[in-house]
Order: sequence, then structure tokens, then C-alpha cells
Amino acid sequence: MKKITIAIDGFSSTGKSTLAKSLAKSLSYVYIDTGAMYRAVTLFAMRKGLIDKNHFNKEGLVESLPTIELHFEYNPEKGFAEVFLGQENVEGVIRSLEVSQYVSQIAEVPEVRRKLVEQQQSFGKSKGVVMDGRDIGTVVFPDAELKVFMTASPEIRAQRRYDELIVKDPNISYEAVFKNVVDRDQIDTTRADSPLVKADDAIEVDNSHLTIEEQFNLILDLAQERIR
Repeated sequence: MKKITIAIDGFSSTGKSTLAKSLAKSLSYVYIDTGAMYRAVTLFAMRKGLIDKNHFNKEGLVESLPTIELHFEYNPEKGFAEVFLGQENVEGVIRSLEVSQYVSQIAEVPEVRRKLVEQQQSFGKSKGVVMDGRDIGTVVFPDAELKVFMTASPEIRAQRRYDELIVKDPNISYEAVFKNVVDRDQIDTTRADSPLVKADDAIEVDNSHLTIEEQFNLILDLAQERIR
């Protein structure tokens, strides 16, 4: 059966990763979470003291890029590949609000984007891949057979993110999460290098009022149509 490349782009907290994982599992495709790659670089920068609330040592990060080793390892229990920073599985720690506060700044750096895009393109050379992020359909795989652009209202996205985080951190506030969502939207859509935009041939899906199952069935039908 013919294999295709599926590119899923969109705003933060629109459920891109959840959808991509489900699609990959259903189609027996490889799933790559590019957002996790940027989050892992952000975690590296935080641990090295290169970024915090008061400063961002962009030059130091660029100099350190050759030392950052990222790879994915498949976790059969979870059914998807998890991101590793060196030999450390950082899949859980990179999902914190603290990492979220800085990831868009890290993703703005052209040298970071070039390094990660090169890796992402190498992952998808053989097709049969589902990849989600901010610039997959526009930069990483502009020739992808199926491109999806996901969106939802900021309020709904913030509530979804809050519901995820409150389980891990009972002190988190909805207001802080909402501010993070709005701030990330601003940075992602206005950055000079590979801003978040809908590809001309992408199918836009507003999932503000769709269930996870409804959304999955919609995109799965589109994927199967392209495969046929």
C-alpha cells in the first residue's frame, strides 16, 4: 500500500500530538513530535542557565547546539516514541508550564530551527510518517500529501492545557495558563523565521467543539482518501 506523509500544524494546545499519535497507530506509521524536540532544547537551555525570566543567552545556546543530542525511542507500553536528551528520557519533564513559557523563544532562533528541521526531514525520507508542529506543512514537508492546520479558541485551548497541568501541579492557575497560550500564539505567528501560518493547501480544522473521536475520524478519512 502506498505510504504518504501527513503534516499536522496548528496552535498550541489544539491536540495535535494526541491526533498525530492516534493516526500513526491506526495507519502503522511513524509518529514524530517536533514540539517535543523544541521543548527538549528548551530544557537544555534552562538547565545550562541560558534562559530564565530575566535573560536569554542566545549566543551561548547557538554555541552549545553541536553538543545537544536528541533522539526518539519507541515505548511499546505507551504506543509512541519518546524524546531523549542525551541518554535521559525527558518526555515527562518537558511538558511543564515552565518549559512552555520559554519554548517559543527558543523556537525563534534560526540556528535551532535549522538543526531540528534537518533532523525532522531525515526522519521522514521514507514516508509513512505523521509529524506535528508549527511549520511541518510549510517548511519541513512542503510536499506532504496531507496537510492539516488545527485551531481552536484561546479560551478552550487554555482550559484543555489547565486540565492537563492541574493534575501534576495543584497550584497552577487558569489565568497563568491562558496568558501562556496567548503569549505563545503571538510569538509563534510573528517570528521572522518560519512563523506559524496555514499552508495554502492545508485543510483547516477548528476543533473547539469537536470530540477527540470526531476529530480523529475526520482526519483518518482524509488520510485514507489520500492513500487510495
